[in-house]
Amino acid sequence: MIVLFDTLAGDLRRASAALRKNDIETRCKELNHAALVLSQLESWIDLKNGGDSAETLTRFYAYLRAKMMEAGTTKSASLLETQIEMILHVRSAWQLLDALPPPAVEETGAVLTKQASSVYAAAPGAESGRVSFSQDV
Repeated sequence: MIVLFDTLAGDLRRASAALRKNDIETRCKELNHAALVLSQLESWIDLKNGGDSAETLTRFYAYLRAKMMEAGTTKSASLLETQIEMILHVRSAWQLLDALPPPAVEETGAVLTKQASSVYAAAPGAESGRVSFSQDV
């Protein structure tokens, strides 16, 4: 999981750099790969048994996908950089959970939900459950 978050952040860093250089081919390649990584992360969500954590991650990933698309169409490197910060914030929660012994993971599983919820809740349009397509992030 942590490796996928690292890969996603790296893809977006390279896409951001490509946007700043006006390198369309690299931007598209990196954003396409980031979308594949995001799809992999989404496929691991257990909506049936995951409770609030699964629901929050689903919304968070949808938000990331929408902002990646927006950054690509509006050519906003700064929008991608904001998404990288959000990804790294949630990644730190996964890293914390990964360091715990198995019984403690269940007891502290709420950490991930809180991390993702706080990141997502701060995003524009999150309160309505709808992702806004604007450069405000």
